[in-house]
Amino acid sequence: MQKILAYPLTIVYFLFFGITLLLFHPIQWICFNLFGYDAHRKSVAILNLCLLRCTHILGTRYTCNNPHAIPTDRPTIIVMNHQSMHDIPPITWFLRKHHPKFVSKKELGKGIPSVSYNLRHGGSVLINRKDSRQSLTEIGKLGSYIAKHNRSAVIFPEGTRSKTGAPKKFHTTGLKVLMKKAPGALIIPISINNSWKMLKYGKFPKGIGNHITLDVHTPMEISGDLDVLIGKIEQTITQGILPVND
Repeated sequence: MQKILAYPLTIVYFLFFGITLLLFHPIQWICFNLFGYDAHRKSVAILNLCLLRCTHILGTRYTCNNPHAIPTDRPTIIVMNHQSMHDIPPITWFLRKHHPKFVSKKELGKGIPSVSYNLRHGGSVLINRKDSRQSLTEIGKLGSYIAKHNRSAVIFPEGTRSKTGAPKKFHTTGLKVLMKKAPGALIIPISINNSWKMLKYGKFPKGIGNHITLDVHTPMEISGDLDVLIGKIEQTITQGILPVND
């Protein structure tokens, strides 16, 4: 019964989702070209708030549990598990004051209204996952960028999303590059849950009635052996991921 109800709700969702992307594309252009970075950043934050609101049509709820006073006057590296594209709007909105920038696959850099424009002009980097040298070079640029401007890099060390919510093994090279390029950054581990359920039926229909949660764990300084630190980060995030049958 739930899947049957998901079909009409998904159609309505995609309608509002598409309108939102089309509406904010020229808004971003105007903000970026006429008013500069801060105006563009604010337009992107509002865009992602609207994208969250669109998922309310599907009965989606969000909770961000962040008991930590994370400083905004230093760079941060946000490290997360990855469950679906629905991870992106809540991170962008709830952590907007940290100016989150993403490591994204190059395919997202063209053809998607609003999304592609922001990835190309908002400070994120686009990587070719088939070209490790290009990928690491771009990630290095992102590390230098956040170190210079006191902004945040968001990285999903699993590489690809988990279709069942079960954690995948971290690929550590990209995260190490970020740490080396921004040694003064604060590491923010985050566990996201139930985002994968939005795609439990595939791309259509969307899953309905989900409660997506983000749990922000205790920030960590970059110090000591990076492999040991990354192991601790991975363990912290993994322990915050709900069992698959939940």
